[in-house]
Amino acid sequence: MAILVSLSGLPGVGKTTLAKELAARTQAIHLRVDSVEAALKGSVLKIHPAEDAGYLAISSIAKDNLLLGFDVIADTVNPIDMSRDLWIKTAAAGAAQLLNVEVICSNKALHKKRVENRTSDIDDLVVPDWQAVCNRVFEPWQGSRVIVDTAEDAVQDCAAIIEREMDRMRSAVR
Repeated sequence: MAILVSLSGLPGVGKTTLAKELAARTQAIHLRVDSVEAALKGSVLKIHPAEDAGYLAISSIAKDNLLLGFDVIADTVNPIDMSRDLWIKTAAAGAAQLLNVEVICSNKALHKKRVENRTSDIDDLVVPDWQAVCNRVFEPWQGSRVIVDTAEDAVQDCAAIIEREMDRMRSAVR
């Protein structure tokens, strides 16, 4: 059974870096909402802000790939319960298991430094500044999830934690 890994966390905590490492280790498909939202902004429709359009687009692509048996990594902020619920529905529609992962950076100074030194690797994507990250709504989690801390552990170690949880989930289904 395929696994949908939903990475959640504030901008600058290391979600994309972690998603790339995890995809390389597991051969999962990495779907990055920033890429889709930048494409929507650059399209002839000039959709900006994207609101829920980016999330809905990658959810649909995730479902298609899950149904083909591929593991998928959804790289999004998921700041509110409604966005987190989308991945529950996507996993169910894709006949997959869901692994929620909250990515944090517990060292505020390090998080701020990452945000302030970040440059976009996507055309037309403006990364938020530290004030925007601090002002961002991010509801506390209500459901279960794995938490990885990129301030405490190297990206390879965080990816290994998630990979072990994916293996545990697969073993539990057999």
